[in-house]
Amino acid sequence: MRKHLLSAALVACALPLAAAPEPRPLKIEDIHALKTLTGPQLSPDGQWVAYGVRSTDVEKDRQDTDLWMVPFAGGEAVRLTASPKGESQPRWSPDGRWLAFLSAREGDTTQVWRLDRRGGEAIQLTEEAGDVSDFAWSPDSKRLALVVTDPEPGAETKDKKSGQEDGEEEEKPKPIVIRRLQFKQDTEYLDERRTHVYVFDLESRKSVQITSGPFDDAEPVWSPDGRSLLFVSKRVGEPDAGDNSDLFLVAAEAGAAPRALTAWTGSDASPVFSPDGRWIAYVAGGDPKDVWYDTNSIAVVPVDGGPARLLTRESDRNASSPRFTPDGRSVLFLLEDGGNVHLARVPVAGGAIERLVAGEREILSFDVGARGEIVVLETQSTYPPEVSAVDGAGLRRITRTNDEFLQGIRLAATRRSTVKSADGTAVDTFLTLPPHAAPGRRLPAVLRIHGGPVAQYTSGWQLDWQIFAAHGYAVIAANPRGSSGYGRAFSRAIWADWGNKDFDDVMAAVDAAIAEGAVDPERLGVGGWSYGGILTNYVVVKSRRFKAGISGASETNYLANYGTDHYQKEWEGELGLPWETTDLWIRLSPFFQVQKIETPLLLMCSGADVNVPCLNSEQLYQALRRLGRATELVIYPGQGHGITRPSFLQDRFERSLAWYDRFLKPAPAPRPAGGSQ
Repeated sequence: MRKHLLSAALVACALPLAAAPEPRPLKIEDIHALKTLTGPQLSPDGQWVAYGVRSTDVEKDRQDTDLWMVPFAGGEAVRLTASPKGESQPRWSPDGRWLAFLSAREGDTTQVWRLDRRGGEAIQLTEEAGDVSDFAWSPDSKRLALVVTDPEPGAETKDKKSGQEDGEEEEKPKPIVIRRLQFKQDTEYLDERRTHVYVFDLESRKSVQITSGPFDDAEPVWSPDGRSLLFVSKRVGEPDAGDNSDLFLVAAEAGAAPRALTAWTGSDASPVFSPDGRWIAYVAGGDPKDVWYDTNSIAVVPVDGGPARLLTRESDRNASSPRFTPDGRSVLFLLEDGGNVHLARVPVAGGAIERLVAGEREILSFDVGARGEIVVLETQSTYPPEVSAVDGAGLRRITRTNDEFLQGIRLAATRRSTVKSADGTAVDTFLTLPPHAAPGRRLPAVLRIHGGPVAQYTSGWQLDWQIFAAHGYAVIAANPRGSSGYGRAFSRAIWADWGNKDFDDVMAAVDAAIAEGAVDPERLGVGGWSYGGILTNYVVVKSRRFKAGISGASETNYLANYGTDHYQKEWEGELGLPWETTDLWIRLSPFFQVQKIETPLLLMCSGADVNVPCLNSEQLYQALRRLGRATELVIYPGQGHGITRPSFLQDRFERSLAWYDRFLKPAPAPRPAGGSQ
């Protein structure tokens, strides 16, 4: 018997170990397996990090965000919530006992809920008649500052539970009455309801309204002594006419009069108190005459009054998300720069900017602890956002939410380079090749164009690049003029002149990819969403080089947009009033050169999108059909500017690839009749 066992063991040792399966290319349906993380929050003792994880329920065709926490030192993550309605904005109480969050898990309105760190079920804290969109703990953990939307008339008498009881008559729709100058936003019409700051007492479970009036008040922040609240509001002139938001300080009691701390004619936002309560750091917007093309800066202003000082203006790069260091001597912030977003620091007294976390990455958010612990939500081209701790000059990953899934996926690598545009301007470009591409083979390629236009492609995770590359396409991308991350002059270069310099820049990226031998010049596609779709329209008007195009959520007849999208301030600021500068509005609109389009064009839009309504996509589709061009129009009902329904996200990728395959990939050779396979 022992002899047989020994023989079997020897045979087993001689057999090769089962080989791990080869990593496979990314599939479209894999988008449902990938999870998205949101903003990390450090516990007051620095031991835990709370964050959100958004996942997909394919069967119910919806997304859901649940809260998790993970030890700062590293270790196994713990799931905290599992409600199908989702949770957001986790916030630790200063005493470390509670974790509060926002959810609409009970009824139709979003309220504040609270978890005991020692365990147990979450309980609902607030029962406001309107939605709670933001909140902040008081320093003593006994109160909450809330941002509450005014309720609909009669809402206080309605049952807050969602759904209809048996035999209950369905609520009748009401007319929409418009009186505001800015009467649309995102996916809805704006009525005269506003958002205001309240203070909620946890012991009595009662709230008092602190701010009021025909203004939207937001971003409440407690003073270190718990006596006052900072908030942001537009209270000068007609609030809907511009972006002149200022910082206000108000006592945390009903009837107190707010005191303005800033008076800049542009936007002031994202305020934070210094630990000693003497200073406020915030984000000062650029010159409002530049609309969105100027850069934001980190600024500080004394609480007792006095002029503000801009700390990062000389960098000529967008700065955001200020937080004081625990000693109050410096301000940490996010710095957007040339295709990356870094974590940086600047002294309150003024001085040089120091980058704490740099490199080829995008940092989406961060938090700082009482003893200087720092966590960041960061991403690189080969992995979606994950939470890392900042250790010295490096990063230590503390979440690995997508690692197990991605171990079985062969991802594409992205290479960055700089090219010269037609007038010699340097332009950053990105080239992503299929992970299975044969060396030296020229590939069909798609030029992807980012939205904005004041935005940038980064060296972070780009899902669409990975999907297209996994299906055999080289993906070309660029940060053309108009992009942020390269300074005011670079961004403002397309002022009232869209589709010219930025067209030259993206075409230079295409030419460079062709010149290095990676791309087949006879099999080029182009596409993008939002301004990416707008520039796509210019590209197919001006060039015959592209055999297929996809224009998503785009605009083409700008006269038709006035009053139908939510960009009235921006249209007027850059192009003027359409009845006064009609020639400019028409000259810039690709619609009036639609007869030049020969590229087969797939048009996509969302039915509930107020940001960029379907109106222009429908007009462009109608014109192309009249001209006999190859075109299709796809409308995703009920969706806003950003599509969230999982089945629609998958459909958009499937239709996009099918469109590109139809025109950029040769049909397979016919199989001969009879004979062997």
